[in-house]
Amino acid sequence: MELRSVEELMDLLYACRGVTDTPAGTSAETRTPGGAPAPGGPPVDLHDHALRTAALLRRSRPADKELQVAALVRPIGRLLRPGDPAGRAERAAEAVRGLLGERVAGLLRRHPWSAGPADDDVLSLRHADEESRTAGFDAGVLEDWRTVLELLAARNSRLGAVD
Repeated sequence: MELRSVEELMDLLYACRGVTDTPAGTSAETRTPGGAPAPGGPPVDLHDHALRTAALLRRSRPADKELQVAALVRPIGRLLRPGDPAGRAERAAEAVRGLLGERVAGLLRRHPWSAGPADDDVLSLRHADEESRTAGFDAGVLEDWRTVLELLAARNSRLGAVD
């Protein structure tokens, strides 16, 4: 599936509301020796987690819209490949590549951000992803991101235009 409009992307992102996911490598029953939940924590709502992660990146890397958007759109892989955790990152990347560009797609392909070599972008994504699981702040609403998504989509379409 290749997304052709910001509206299609927004619909998928809204569909993530109420969908929960357990951090990779953990389960809700996994406990540390002291009885506390294991690192990664309990399941999180994909929609809320994506908003918080993107909001944290907006604060720490305000000029890097592509990095922020990569965090925001990552959960669509769960909807596009529900039974295939290993293929979610690639599926999400392919879905947004034409709309949001190669950099966003590349960042999504490199998920899980906790595995493999890490550059500054991956480290920022990893840190925001982890912090957003425990952060208790109002990250706004998805509609707050529409303009950023539209700007990235417009820029990507101009770059890909044939003269």
